[in-house]
Amino acid sequence: MLKIYGIKNCDSVRKAIKYLKAQEIPYEFVDFRETPVTKDIVGGWLKHTDIKTLFNTRGTTYRTLKLKELNLSDDDKQTWLSKENMLIKRPVITFNNDVIVGYNESLYQEKLEKI
Repeated sequence: MLKIYGIKNCDSVRKAIKYLKAQEIPYEFVDFRETPVTKDIVGGWLKHTDIKTLFNTRGTTYRTLKLKELNLSDDDKQTWLSKENMLIKRPVITFNNDVIVGYNESLYQEKLEKI
């Protein structure tokens, strides 16, 4: 089953859920705040996307933690993603052994209509 990971009050997550409902695509929502994502889950996502796509450098959490100053390696970034889920670019949609990161309606149309 398709899973959408994120937080309830994120605009991109809300848009993705609205799209899935409009297309009548069943999904399970996983809220980072209620069910934190582990390093193993992040590692699974990274088999289908890259760390640059998944790691949100534009958010408040990234700036607050001053992570830019640390010059993190990809392994360090993966550890931070599991330690601080708000660093994950949202939403993350998993389905059929694939991953889509962020809200991208044209990509949703291309990949999700095959489900």
